[in-house]
Amino acid sequence: MIASVTGEVQFVGTTLAVVEVAGFGVEVHASTHTLAGLRVGSTTRLHTAYIARKDESPLLFGFSRADEKEVFTVMLGVSGVGPRTALAAVSVLGPDDARRAIAAGDDKAFTAVPGIGPKSARRIVLELADKLVLPEPASVQGAQPQMQVWREQVVDALTGLGWSEKDAARGIDDALQTQPELADSGNVAEILRAVLSWLGTSKGTSHARTGGR
Repeated sequence: MIASVTGEVQFVGTTLAVVEVAGFGVEVHASTHTLAGLRVGSTTRLHTAYIARKDESPLLFGFSRADEKEVFTVMLGVSGVGPRTALAAVSVLGPDDARRAIAAGDDKAFTAVPGIGPKSARRIVLELADKLVLPEPASVQGAQPQMQVWREQVVDALTGLGWSEKDAARGIDDALQTQPELADSGNVAEILRAVLSWLGTSKGTSHARTGGR
């Protein structure tokens, strides 16, 4: 099994490329996305799938992204889908759109791929429903600690300036309602400035400073 090839690109065509590996020119069939990123004379590393064919020469397929290779190899498990059709699907849809179409049960998306008719498209969607799934969105659990860090720092700064923790927390929530991009950035200085500006408005004066009580 040839899992990958690394070498200098010697030729880039419309359907394949030639990569020199240990003095040999290796012919690699590739998706349009992968071919578009190759330049003659540059060094590349491609994830590859080696396909042996009965009574025919074997073929090597290459992909710049591991998820392209995954979609390609999984589609080969669908009855009636050969390597060239699977490669066409990766080229036309790309791995992300292919996963989205399967998740949505959108068999029409696959009929845009040469060689895939309505029946084959329905079969692909049905058979791959539990094999090609959308990746989990950015983990909320992973984002929570980062948000917690900047929030604690801003609260500490505000309490140091005289606001209570309760008012500081409320001020943060209110001030960033219209500026969610600041919360996403996690920039403590910018967030603090925005909250202070909001607290300084007439609306913010209700958040009384503890030192003035």
